[in-house]
Amino acid sequence: MKKVFLCSLFILFLFVAYPFTLAAKNVYLFSYFINESRDGLHLAYSYDGLKWIPLNGGKPLLSPTVGKDRLMRDPSICLAPDGTFHMVWTSSWTDRIIGYASSSDLIHWSAQKAIPVMMHEPKARNCWAPELFYDSLSKMFYIIWATTIPDRFKSVSTSESEKGWNHRIFYVTTKDFKTFSKTKLFFNPDFSVIDAAIIRDSVKHDLIMVVKNENSNPPEKNLRVTFTKNIKKGFPVEVSAPITGNYWAEGPTPLFIGDALYVYFDKYRAHKFGAVRSLDHGKTWEDISDQVVFPKGIRHGTAFVIKDDSRFQTLLDLSGKDNCFSSDSISYK
Repeated sequence: MKKVFLCSLFILFLFVAYPFTLAAKNVYLFSYFINESRDGLHLAYSYDGLKWIPLNGGKPLLSPTVGKDRLMRDPSICLAPDGTFHMVWTSSWTDRIIGYASSSDLIHWSAQKAIPVMMHEPKARNCWAPELFYDSLSKMFYIIWATTIPDRFKSVSTSESEKGWNHRIFYVTTKDFKTFSKTKLFFNPDFSVIDAAIIRDSVKHDLIMVVKNENSNPPEKNLRVTFTKNIKKGFPVEVSAPITGNYWAEGPTPLFIGDALYVYFDKYRAHKFGAVRSLDHGKTWEDISDQVVFPKGIRHGTAFVIKDDSRFQTLLDLSGKDNCFSSDSISYK
């Protein structure tokens, strides 16, 4: 009788535990560009947020076809609740549009199109580093980016090489990437600001935005954070002290791994990538640049999470798992 009971208990345990064994674990993806971005979208993956391995043998998965210069800089990818990947990017140094495409698997992409976010502003000089954020409360996608409109905002002292540049963050919203709200000002601090990126803290229920202080005289060129509870109310323009060190940094992308908040960024003067980490939801930060490994030549992109399921396995199979670990495609720091 005891054996029958133990056998029944074991079978019951299997039925309870089996669904959990099938649950796919998380894998982290990083969209990025290399060189001048003319070859297009690159992807890397990681299981721990520290070691990032290039996918597709380091070759691009999508080449740019829209924009004045046909660039694909700063690719930002957001996974929608329906499983669609949406992507926006910088198409030119001087465009008043941003690029857009979508995919169900990150391999096969829709036709690319230009979103004319600043075409109504004839003096707008640029649309840089568009970033996607999905607000689950309003079920709305936000697209934010940096633009300079001469003489529009409070002037800042600049170096001679950056004379005339004074960026602020603008935005549009959409539910379907077919119709868009009117372009509005999103973030207007008392400094030139670019490279804004937003992440939701599911524990604190905060939204955290990382931005670059782009002031050039004296040079700032560092990353700051600001917090809000409600994206519709905007973010306070009083930002934190720099979270990066004594180097120039840009292109931040935040990522939660468990309770740890990582911000990856481009140390563009040093031609390498760096990272800082917060274990207290963005209050204090430690530089962990010496712990991260990124693909060779990686530039500004976006880190995001997906499941290690059949879609990801298809990505791995593009060039074979073994090829992804080629030492020629990885830069150790």
